[in-house]
Amino acid sequence: MKRKVAVIYGGYSSEANISQKSGGVIYENLDRDLFQPYLVEITKNSWHVHHQGGVFPIDKNKFTFLLDEEVISFDVAFITIHGTPGEDGTLQAYFDMIGLPYTNSNVFASALTFNKWACNSFMRAFGINTAKAILIRKGETPNPIEIADELGFPCFVKPNDGGSSYGVSKVKTLMEMPDAIAKAFGEGNEVVIESFIEGREITCGIYSDGKNVIPLPPTEIISNNEFFDYNAKYAGESSEVTPAEIPDEWTKLIQDTTKNIYRRIGLRGFARIDYMVTKEGKAFLIEVNTTPGFSEASIVPQQIRKSGRDVTAVLTEIIQAIA
Repeated sequence: MKRKVAVIYGGYSSEANISQKSGGVIYENLDRDLFQPYLVEITKNSWHVHHQGGVFPIDKNKFTFLLDEEVISFDVAFITIHGTPGEDGTLQAYFDMIGLPYTNSNVFASALTFNKWACNSFMRAFGINTAKAILIRKGETPNPIEIADELGFPCFVKPNDGGSSYGVSKVKTLMEMPDAIAKAFGEGNEVVIESFIEGREITCGIYSDGKNVIPLPPTEIISNNEFFDYNAKYAGESSEVTPAEIPDEWTKLIQDTTKNIYRRIGLRGFARIDYMVTKEGKAFLIEVNTTPGFSEASIVPQQIRKSGRDVTAVLTEIIQAIA
């Protein structure tokens, strides 16, 4: 019997369009000899399955749907939602309650990594380098002068719980700070402001096949813009070099640090961890992504292929590790 896989995309954030692309790529690359995949879209207004040209509502009590008077249930969920409720642990908690296995990281790991401030603070306790940062919550009145004294310029202003570079600004002057903070609050309820680190942006995908934790070849991101913003990520305004043309000791450092973070937090399935590496070869953690993009333009599929692995085979390994 083929296992029924719910490939879940959508979500409640600005990243829903990216999630749809990721879900489509995973759906197309699942091994049809082993799995029967279904595309499941989750929005604020509706949970439904797209199947054979039809749209079928999900029964949220059991996460099932009715097809030709037959109740279809799933054997495993593959969450590809970037943002809430799929990347922050909310959906994972629901699946834990109804007993549906899922390929992604668990509630704690997802909630922790979705909160950039909390995750970086947590990892500092294990000796991981992070940028100096300040957290601002909605309702607080930040003082740009105090922020500048603490972090200096330039600095980055970003939503604490967002992704795909939505709401992110590189701020160079006091005059730019209020608008940047307002922009970030447009994407979430908390804003983190980080000091600027001069270096090269390196990102490393990683996954577990249930037995081994496997880091992929790191990628260097060279943005044509001020930083790796939305257009750099998704509109071709950047170069992505895989494997990164960096010294061997940098590659080892990045892969070893990525494995360390993956294990410390207790991640599962895919993850992608972003760094800034200084010219001295010191790596600073930027953020941990537990549901990295998987569209045709995304980095992790590139890294899988460059490692000599097959995307379909890797997806099979991840599903079979938990189901």
